[in-house]
Amino acid sequence: MAEDLILDTTSKASTYESLLKQFISLCNGENNMVANLANIAAGLKEAFGFFWVGFYLVENEKQLVLGPFQGPVACTRIHYGKGVCGTAWSEDKIQLVPDVEEFPGHIACSALSKSEIVIPIKNKNQILGVLDVDSDKLNDFSEMDAKYLKELCDWIGEHIIS
Repeated sequence: MAEDLILDTTSKASTYESLLKQFISLCNGENNMVANLANIAAGLKEAFGFFWVGFYLVENEKQLVLGPFQGPVACTRIHYGKGVCGTAWSEDKIQLVPDVEEFPGHIACSALSKSEIVIPIKNKNQILGVLDVDSDKLNDFSEMDAKYLKELCDWIGEHIIS
């Protein structure tokens, strides 16, 4: 069955709202986590043209391991508290970074990445992974992105990764 996104591009908020509904529909009835996360990463990249979109999943409570993503090759493992992803995990807090060069300990998987947002994915207060989104533009993410991506990650934590 072919799947195409139908995007409401009247505003960034409306694009996020239409995407969330479509992700829920697309993943409904599919139990494979990798397939669902891959489609979500692809949908976000397609809708917004982000430089890199992907998931890092907690492994053995010690490291984040690369999961499904869209974009250039990426770092495979990130330690707890290291870089933007590891910091989002250790602080259990969204990391909205307008300029990655100014983030202490930033892990540069690509020199082309300029700004980044990372959102923890949780189930019952346990962090299971993070959604990592990079842009090749400075200051490309806002509180609006944080709001809608957190809503998406809350749904992912309840329905996709558990």
